[in-house]
Amino acid sequence: MSREYLQLPGAEESKSGPVLSKRAADYKSYMSAVSNIEMRPFAVRTALIVDDDPQIQALLRRILEPKSWGIQHAIDNMAALLLAERKNFDLIFTDQKTSGREDIELLRKIRRVRPHTRLIILTDRSTPADVIAAMRERAFSYFCKPISMDALASIIRIAIEEPCWDDGIDIVSATPEWLRILARCDLKTADRVLQFLDEFAELPDPERHVVGVAFREMLLNAIEHGGNLDPSEHVEIGYVRVRHMVTCQISDPGEGFTLDDIPHAAVANPSGDPIRHIAYREAKGMRPGGFGVLMARKLVDELIYSQDGNDVLLIKYIGVGASPE
Repeated sequence: MSREYLQLPGAEESKSGPVLSKRAADYKSYMSAVSNIEMRPFAVRTALIVDDDPQIQALLRRILEPKSWGIQHAIDNMAALLLAERKNFDLIFTDQKTSGREDIELLRKIRRVRPHTRLIILTDRSTPADVIAAMRERAFSYFCKPISMDALASIIRIAIEEPCWDDGIDIVSATPEWLRILARCDLKTADRVLQFLDEFAELPDPERHVVGVAFREMLLNAIEHGGNLDPSEHVEIGYVRVRHMVTCQISDPGEGFTLDDIPHAAVANPSGDPIRHIAYREAKGMRPGGFGVLMARKLVDELIYSQDGNDVLLIKYIGVGASPE
């Protein structure tokens, strides 16, 4: 009875059957190696965009790399809702032509079926009450015209990099005049808090910028030094706005300090050595900085620490010649 063999490339016949030549042996080894390669699908993340503003579109194309992101467009909020119900999007941007209230309603409906949707609200009509509602509904961030492209770019990068976010900001109590929130002790959450409060504040220029810079310095100090950048810890933030005054209070979970006992900060430098803290920070391996308290003191009208030093109150009077009410 004759025997039949599968002839491989380069195989040679002999009396005992086919003998693999070196070429055939190499081929067999190659095929074995190929069969052992783990084939993994390339994961492409998706963004849904309602806004058709050319500047926003250009910004998103620059940040959302085409190899990693697919971008889909919706003509309005209703179309965006239908798409989001059928498919999970990693990031959603609303339209600047809709109001903050309309976009919050869209977010509310989407989160009924997609509880962890990361949605950034872009709007041209907003109130402090809308900002509060957006925070309650877990909007990732909130921007009202005129929109800073740099600030938006920063928030987008946080949105695509942050693995866990929607437990980072919690409202304790809120009215358009008095807001209290808890914020997780990490720097990316701090950036999100600052953007929400910038939209909530409704302050005139230049006070809006001045209060924002001073508040940022104190918040970062509380998160870094009081909370030790521990995401399991939180700082409590209070913001009160009356007709001629705004106050910001920050309470951190740390043990506190006194201004005389912070050699890493410029505020503790002796008058004859205004940069002593720089050498101290370098020796301790700390990041450059240390001017936060000193800067905040120059920008606001009052900077008051509690007895233990883990509560700080910033007060800024609004308007020329204004005085506290």
